[in-house]
Amino acid sequence: MRVTHRARPMRPSPRITALAAWLVLAVPVAAQETAAPARPDAKAKAKAKAKPRRDPRGFYMGRQIADVMSFQGADWLFRNTREQEEQPEAMLDALKIPPGATVADVGAGAGYTSMRLARRVGPEGTVLATDVQPEMLAMLADNMKAAGIKNVRPIRATQTDTKLPEGKVDLALMVDVYHEASDPETLLKGLRKALKPGGRLVLVEFRGEDPEVPIKPEHKMTLKQVRRELEPQGFRFKDSLEFLPWQHIIIFEKPKADEPKQD
Repeated sequence: MRVTHRARPMRPSPRITALAAWLVLAVPVAAQETAAPARPDAKAKAKAKAKPRRDPRGFYMGRQIADVMSFQGADWLFRNTREQEEQPEAMLDALKIPPGATVADVGAGAGYTSMRLARRVGPEGTVLATDVQPEMLAMLADNMKAAGIKNVRPIRATQTDTKLPEGKVDLALMVDVYHEASDPETLLKGLRKALKPGGRLVLVEFRGEDPEVPIKPEHKMTLKQVRRELEPQGFRFKDSLEFLPWQHIIIFEKPKADEPKQD
């Protein structure tokens, strides 16, 4: 899910329908394992322990991985009620993004958040707008051109490669996106590699703790679940901001080399 332009809403191509359609991401099926020996050695035990905690049914660490919203539903990302429901400007204000920063809008869709980020980082900054759907990136490029925005760089990512430059990103932002990643561990490893030491990873997710939030359960996440998934991948939890009507703003940091590990 992604966002509308504050001054004048940017609309994707007219050929895109207003009806949100959902595209199912295939979850890689683990290779069939051979029968384990009666007394597995230490190497075999270590390998088994290190296996990703996801299964071929589309679950990861106890939660269902959500389907990815198709480009055919891009109009919904620019719906008139989104500013009221998600308060994107207030969300970005809270992150205090400095001019000149390099920001990755991961799962940027048609560019709702990318437009706002571009204004904040200014002409000396860069927004790396990634998405796995080329159709979304084509709409994003059209929207940036129509708005006269020149500091947004569309990047075609994959489910196993962020395509982000190593050690160059100040902030990686995922707005209503992380819960759709088909391989969370691979994604997080790639994002950690792309961040500078001390760089931030921010997840904006609908609150799974609140049954009143009118979103399908698989498209919501609890703070506890997010921390359970990110902290083992080397991210330091910094804060969770809870002023938005329906969403968490969950802030993590890539520790600097000389910082002690978090308990």
